[in-house]
Amino acid sequence: MSKLVAPHGGKGLVCCLLEGSELEAEKEKAKTLKTIPITGRANGDLIMMGIGGFSPLTGFMSKADWKGVCENFLLSDGTFWPVPVTLSASKEDADSINEGDEITLQNKAGELMATMKITEKYEMTEADKKWECEKVYKGKGEDSADDKFWKVALEDHPGVKMVMAQKDYCLAGPVKVLSEGDFPEKFAGTYMTPKQSRAIFEEKGWSTVAALQLRNPMHRSHEYLAKIAVEVCDGVFIHSLVGSLKPGDIPAEVRIKCINALIDGYFCKDNIVQGGYPLDMRYAGPREGLLHATFRQNYGVNRMIIGRDHAGVGDFYGLFDAQDIFDEIPKPDDPGKRLLTEPLKIDWTFYCFKCDGMASLRTCPHQKEDRVILSGTMLRKMLSDGGDIPDHFGRDEVLTILREYYEGLTEKVEIKMQSHAAGAKMK
Repeated sequence: MSKLVAPHGGKGLVCCLLEGSELEAEKEKAKTLKTIPITGRANGDLIMMGIGGFSPLTGFMSKADWKGVCENFLLSDGTFWPVPVTLSASKEDADSINEGDEITLQNKAGELMATMKITEKYEMTEADKKWECEKVYKGKGEDSADDKFWKVALEDHPGVKMVMAQKDYCLAGPVKVLSEGDFPEKFAGTYMTPKQSRAIFEEKGWSTVAALQLRNPMHRSHEYLAKIAVEVCDGVFIHSLVGSLKPGDIPAEVRIKCINALIDGYFCKDNIVQGGYPLDMRYAGPREGLLHATFRQNYGVNRMIIGRDHAGVGDFYGLFDAQDIFDEIPKPDDPGKRLLTEPLKIDWTFYCFKCDGMASLRTCPHQKEDRVILSGTMLRKMLSDGGDIPDHFGRDEVLTILREYYEGLTEKVEIKMQSHAAGAKMK
């Protein structure tokens, strides 16, 4: 019997990816159905439903599920879920489909990713989109103040821009997933399914596993967070997003190379597993931190490392909102419907010259000027601008890889700094 945390939802791993003769038959059927184009976000969502990463979801959400998730963090059946997983469609496509119809979902590369049985279609008005943004993406930071949010969010919040750009209708219903896209080949050895990660953890004899979420290159602060977790858990799962990011972010291939350099030089390999997952970032701040914990439960993780400004965007969120939100979510009576993966809350970390090592606000008594403030956004900004990197900001092996990447760019995207990224709010 497995010692790992049970998958979310109380139904085991729910995998919608077809195999064998059933897959081949459904692929042929898919060619005969009406085809609907999908976004990169929906493509990643489909793959996660296919491999069991979004257990217990079996398809895109109904309006009742969408409303319950936005308002109360709960699906209509009472299962915890933190962010909407919906499928956007144009009015023209929605008008051509009836409930009970089957359709094919095609990604931007032209690949037929899934078939779907329509159980509901519902309008997503401008007011609905704004309501979702205010419930899911609005935080407690300066840019989320009532008199400021809509003045800045449409320009500066990629998650809000993504929601507001959705089409006029949503389609709901169960899916049969036909493909994992190019992830297994493109990220061979890193991309893995929940079944694969669970098998690795069980082979190692782990029962307590912490996950480190990464969308930026792994710098000294990330390394320190992972090592704190190694001390209190059986092992750490360094789990990188390998889906799409916003312009200016560093590609997954480069980030994976950086992680490999760190694992080779600075970790006991028996206690570390590197993996990748196929989602696009939603940039939902604290809600995304909850999503990170929810699908990590399916991967066999029972502790989610949540540090400073986890999944943050600009100044829309307070530094530790993503930690606090774990104390505010509902806990359904049925344990299977609860979020079982708990946060491993760690304070702001940095290198302190006086401490002569990595430290946090809980351990270091010194002043801001004694510290090298570590931030993925700051690192990208300095590298993009060709600036010098302060001592102890990152490992030399990692900085060499990143400099080579930036030197090879022909076009650079301006990177906007957060006010607290530069340490403005550090005492």
